[in-house]
Amino acid sequence: MRRTSFADMPCPIARSLDRVGEWWSILILRDAFAGMTRFEEFQESLGIAPNMLSRRLAALVEAGLLEKHPYSERPPRHEYRLTARGRDFRPVLLAMLAWGNRHFAPEGAAVQIVDARTGAPAEPVLMDRVTLRPIDGPDFTLAPGPAAGERTRRRFARPRQPAPEGKTP
Repeated sequence: MRRTSFADMPCPIARSLDRVGEWWSILILRDAFAGMTRFEEFQESLGIAPNMLSRRLAALVEAGLLEKHPYSERPPRHEYRLTARGRDFRPVLLAMLAWGNRHFAPEGAAVQIVDARTGAPAEPVLMDRVTLRPIDGPDFTLAPGPAAGERTRRRFARPRQPAPEGKTP
């Protein structure tokens, strides 16, 4: 079964999902942030089939999230390192971690975000870089951007129901 590509859709969420929307890809990125670089490390951590891991690593390299660097000529072996684009995915992973702890860890957090200096637990918040205000209430909403096509503009022109509890979708 062929998967549908979202790469050409005008939605930035769809385009992002096209690059990392497959669960193995996100877990590979998680492990890359933990310092893993070699095929064997990813395979041991994830328990993923070698052919699937090869495909996911190749897709992440093609998407510009990882770079492939040789570390052995005989036999040929490569390391996979995060690119600037890949490093920019870190806040997404941290938000997923916090969301997962909040909603799907009734036994408590197995992994948590902590302040590296104090060890105190930290809670990520999405902030507007200009105003430093949290983007979590009715003060912020989604709107068509400068490159929006007619379909996107129509979607946002419809009267909208307020998001539950005043949260931004």
